[in-house]
Amino acid sequence: MSSTGAPPAAEPALVRRLGLADAVIVGLGSMLGAGVFAAFGPAAAVAGSGLLIALGIAAVLAYFNATASARLAARYPQSGGSYLYGRERLGPVWGFIAGWGFVIGKTASCAAMALTVGAYTWPEHQQLIAAGAVLAVTAVNYLGVAKTALITRILVALTLAALTAVVIATLGGGTADPDNLTGWTVGGPLGIAQAAGLLFFAFAGYARIATLGEEVRDPQRTIPIAVPLALGIVVAIYALVAFSALLAVGPEELAATSAPLAAAAAAGDLGWLAGAVRIGGAVASLGVLVALLAGIGRTALAMARDHELPGWLGAIHPRYRVPHRAEILLGLTITAIVLIVDVRTAIGFSSFAILIYYAIANAAAFTLTGPHQRWLRPMTALGFLGCLALAATLPGASVVAGAAVLAVGVVGRAVIQRWPPSSNRS
Repeated sequence: MSSTGAPPAAEPALVRRLGLADAVIVGLGSMLGAGVFAAFGPAAAVAGSGLLIALGIAAVLAYFNATASARLAARYPQSGGSYLYGRERLGPVWGFIAGWGFVIGKTASCAAMALTVGAYTWPEHQQLIAAGAVLAVTAVNYLGVAKTALITRILVALTLAALTAVVIATLGGGTADPDNLTGWTVGGPLGIAQAAGLLFFAFAGYARIATLGEEVRDPQRTIPIAVPLALGIVVAIYALVAFSALLAVGPEELAATSAPLAAAAAAGDLGWLAGAVRIGGAVASLGVLVALLAGIGRTALAMARDHELPGWLGAIHPRYRVPHRAEILLGLTITAIVLIVDVRTAIGFSSFAILIYYAIANAAAFTLTGPHQRWLRPMTALGFLGCLALAATLPGASVVAGAAVLAVGVVGRAVIQRWPPSSNRS
């Protein structure tokens, strides 16, 4: 890498081919389907109809986090996300915590997505279907089959079609009742805060736009516009779907199933649309699972190369050109997880780890200097405090498990750092 930050001549550079519309589509593809089909159930269980308030809180925090990530991406237009930002702005240990939080949080997200595939396809055998989905996607990623922009557009279209079917079935099925919107104080303020932390899972992926610095035309202008635009579209869709589902069946029924949108669609006279919702939910979750597994494998690759994870995870397959050892380990780990936990446990753990990840991103952005700091610094401070607050209000088991696994990672890093680098290479 030269002093100017440009790649050497021998390294192919990424092409700046994405415009504003492309960046927004990438954001929609990264968010829609990541949790909307699963997260409303756990949120309704702790907040009742207050999940609508929680949705707004989660959306505001997501905007703060995405803005911080966008500014950092403009400064550091390389792969790595908050792992890179934490290393550069706060130090290697904080970068590791961010990267480890991403790996374990997104691993739990994969488990939640796989379980959602099972819940929407064959709920009686949810875990077996989930395990099969993980193994199949691991094989696909191992062969180097990437999710292209065309596939992203198809997945977005199918997801929007399924969510449209939810709204039509719930509002037109004859079960909509304003009385179902009562119970805003179920769980009180703590319940709403906990629901916001769980619903944060449904926005996972918004920072994907912020990492496109090397592929977007005029990134300093395009990314700051694309982030709030994509996020705003997703918030509007989520709010409409949540309002419609609550109006049709109320929070108790949403909380009672791992496929809440299918249950809401099936409740009325247009219940036949529930089939389309189930197909859309399964396909959207499967698409997100493909992208997540590939992303985690490449983050693990970057961390292994930096001697932050065991070096053997950094091996690249000579034919398929993928981090095959990292992807196999991830596939087996996620398969084990889906056989022993439910989707709500996976969502809670994932939300905790990813909130810590974004807390570090906000802390890193706070240290930036420049003309935008007058408004950016207070926003990053609020984002940092908001991430920590919501993480602390998540279910106790999620907090304890998340903190324990983060601690294990830090201790493991200290051990790895004592090994000669050559002993980790294969």
